[in-house]
Amino acid sequence: MKVIAFNGSPRKTWNTATLLQKALQGAASQGATTKLVHLYDLDFKGCKSCFGCKTKGGKNYGKCAIKDGLTPILKEIETADALILGSPIYFWTVSGEMKSFMERLMFPLYRYA
Repeated sequence: MKVIAFNGSPRKTWNTATLLQKALQGAASQGATTKLVHLYDLDFKGCKSCFGCKTKGGKNYGKCAIKDGLTPILKEIETADALILGSPIYFWTVSGEMKSFMERLMFPLYRYA
């Protein structure tokens, strides 16, 4: 089993990171391979609404077409069994970095009716 945790906090050693590390320790104790990704270390932006992921028959159908620091992480997610998302709450929602990550991760999977 492979578990990847994503820290949406700019702080690598504070509450969010500590909780994610504890969750990964629990997964590792059960035999999982684990990885912690600090989103603020990556050079990426949110979804640009280019619709490259929506072009049926296109080379990026169902996958984000933007190539940047998040590209190898999105590729690695394809082999993961579980994802853990952790973020502090800023202005009643997740951090901007986490929101941008979630857009890039999930928008390619959304289907229009």
